[in-house]
Amino acid sequence: MQQTMLKDSDWSLIDSEACRVIEFTPMAVIKNGKVRALSRSMPYASVTFQCIKIPHNIEGYICHKLDFIHLWAAFKERPLGENEEVIIFWTKTHYKRFSKIFSRFMPRLWVMVCKKGAYELMTDNKFRPELTGEARWNAKKPIMDWKPEVME
Repeated sequence: MQQTMLKDSDWSLIDSEACRVIEFTPMAVIKNGKVRALSRSMPYASVTFQCIKIPHNIEGYICHKLDFIHLWAAFKERPLGENEEVIIFWTKTHYKRFSKIFSRFMPRLWVMVCKKGAYELMTDNKFRPELTGEARWNAKKPIMDWKPEVME
């Protein structure tokens, strides 16, 4: 069973939740620094991911250009290491004050490349209980991240 997320109302089920990306499938490309989409009506990409709130894999469609650019950077512009994973946070509620009135047009994803196991550390307090404080933070902190400037 797989759930599909296309509209904000679908994605809002996981607002502010850490999600581990399993697969990134671009439907557009970046050439010479410009995003080239197949058509204006198609999403830029799809992502298959896991989220603790939903017990099965989820397929989400990426419809904002900046969200696509950030995912492209994480998966295509740098080689994803064998011991790395991509974590995303979708949100429509964590915008800076001035941005909230324009939230309909804003990017939704915070994309992070983390060490393998970071997702479990973020979502399960009982995972690796020997890691506490700064050691736990260092084990789950992003190696690289792309967070839109409009987000807190």
